[in-house]
Amino acid sequence: MSIHVNRIEVSDEAINRESANVETGSIEERHAEAARRLAVRELLRQRAEEIGIATEDRPDEAIEELLAEEVQLPEADEDACQRYFEANRERFRTPEEVELRHILLAAAPDDAHARKEQRDRAESLIETLEASPERFAELAESHSACPSREEGGHLGLVGRGQTVPELEQVFLRLPVDLADRPVETRYGFHVIEVLSRQGGEPLDFESVRSLIADYLTERGWRRAVSQYIQLLAARAEIEGIDLEAADSPLVQ
Repeated sequence: MSIHVNRIEVSDEAINRESANVETGSIEERHAEAARRLAVRELLRQRAEEIGIATEDRPDEAIEELLAEEVQLPEADEDACQRYFEANRERFRTPEEVELRHILLAAAPDDAHARKEQRDRAESLIETLEASPERFAELAESHSACPSREEGGHLGLVGRGQTVPELEQVFLRLPVDLADRPVETRYGFHVIEVLSRQGGEPLDFESVRSLIADYLTERGWRRAVSQYIQLLAARAEIEGIDLEAADSPLVQ
């Protein structure tokens, strides 16, 4: 079914072009997201013309003018910032880093047999290290598939975003010690030891107040624009797509 916004067609050709700007999802998902974006833009373009904002040759600028005129920007006042800080204190800490060493027993993600073998080997290495912790560097050099084996498995200080998520979410929670179970990642199984931790100290409100204010303002703006689009969509004649529950792609 073709897409129309107040009897103005959003063409398949335009949707196909726009889908190239959608970075994630399957072909069908990118196509659907492109259609949604173009339908929202057309809805806003029509509203801009309705209230006297020129849109020819400047649709993006016209939409910005429209939103500035008709969407009220919510203010993130001191009380709102303080409430958000109190409810989310754990988020506001200095960057945390962990000094880490590991032994990687590699296995392809789709090789179930190899992954079971490597898990068993990792568990055996942990048993050995629990009895003889001084052998970590020796065992890393002889068993690890990671280039860090040349450094006894030592990875140095590692923080958020510096390794694969499935490893990160484990080592950032571990105490300083040898992990008692292997950690599974897309690369295989890791025997890991946390040598030290640094950072992670709580930040006070004043040091993060402007960050919170920016976040709350942006979140409030997104919500207000989304509600505005839903209001326009509810009053419009739209065929082929549902915009009433859509978030705005203009503020993402």
